[in-house]
Amino acid sequence: MSSPTTSASAVPLQQDAGVIGVVGLAHLVSHFSQLLLPPLFPWLKDAFQVGYTELGFLMTVFFAVSCGVQAASGFLVDRFGPLPVLLGGLGMLGLAALGFAASTSYSMLLCFAVVAGFGNGVFHPVDYTLINRKVSAPRLGHAYSFHGVSGALGWAIAPAILVPLAVTVSWRASLAVAALLAWGMWLLVWLRRDHLALPPSPSADSARGAGEGGGGLAFLRLPSVWMCWGFFFLSACALSAVQTFAPEAARQLHEVPLAWVALCLSVYMAANAGGGIVGGFLVGDGSRSERIIGFAIAGAATVALAIALLPLPALAVPVLFGVMGMAAGVAGPSRDLIIKRSTPAQASGRVYGVVYSGLDIGQALAPLLYGPLMDGQHYQAVLLGLAGVQVALIFTAINVRRVAGAKPA
Repeated sequence: MSSPTTSASAVPLQQDAGVIGVVGLAHLVSHFSQLLLPPLFPWLKDAFQVGYTELGFLMTVFFAVSCGVQAASGFLVDRFGPLPVLLGGLGMLGLAALGFAASTSYSMLLCFAVVAGFGNGVFHPVDYTLINRKVSAPRLGHAYSFHGVSGALGWAIAPAILVPLAVTVSWRASLAVAALLAWGMWLLVWLRRDHLALPPSPSADSARGAGEGGGGLAFLRLPSVWMCWGFFFLSACALSAVQTFAPEAARQLHEVPLAWVALCLSVYMAANAGGGIVGGFLVGDGSRSERIIGFAIAGAATVALAIALLPLPALAVPVLFGVMGMAAGVAGPSRDLIIKRSTPAQASGRVYGVVYSGLDIGQALAPLLYGPLMDGQHYQAVLLGLAGVQVALIFTAINVRRVAGAKPA
């Protein structure tokens, strides 16, 4: 378990809020950058004469690279501190967005997907190290909530900004604006560097829970770490469906207007942010974390099944995406508290890097399944697959507590 955090009475609210705010905004930019390409798929499909399978492969490359970087950057965060790693990630996201805007071939898109993956991979180890080490314990639930909300808002505003710019100006202009957003965040972090600075973690050999002779890798023997990894892997498979093809699949099934496809995603993400706020209050009692996740994800799965199987009016589809996003958002803070309970002392960056790599692997592999289903016009199967993954998530969450107390092998 991680070391206790300073009591709220000893830490001014303004200090905690400053850390939470800057970390949350950086997280927003990270999630915004994850959706640079999917909302623009209709334009990219025509511009580069490729199918959904090839476009989905761009996301596979992005998240595959991010996965490796995320696991490695956790060690860098513990070794050098989070600030230089965060600045490097933001700079690379800005470079990748500008590279996408300037691309003249599919191979160039692939190259800059690699750059974007390098930039994206640093955020979770950085963010949770800063939150767990700089935010007072009684405010951690709200810190996790704001972190999740900011990420969901990043996903929500990406299509809301990129698509109108693509329609009114060009898809290249929308990506250039995204580059400015990333570099603007880089400047803000640099200006607030004194408030975010942390020394490197003490040697892992001296960390409580590191294990006899296990050094900095002993946390890998904790069953709870790998159960949480599995939870994140399945979460990513579900999220990938929503972010890439589920809105388009729902449009095909229910004759939703084309202009509403991006709306479905934005509504989902905005509602997800609202659910995160609610979840931040519910998670005050950590003993309820798994139950909160179970009930919330069950609700999301029910909605996905309804979209897949029921005859629905077009207007109901964005509303149901909002309900599904709200349910998934409620589970977020409880998920983060589960990870914290599984984190050995002074290994925050490493644990979050490895566990959150499950997100990247899931989002790398899922488009390889969903893309061919879309090309084959199996739209209902995309939504049924989403519901099936969400059901599997429930059983994974139930098993987290069972293995949380297990000793390292």
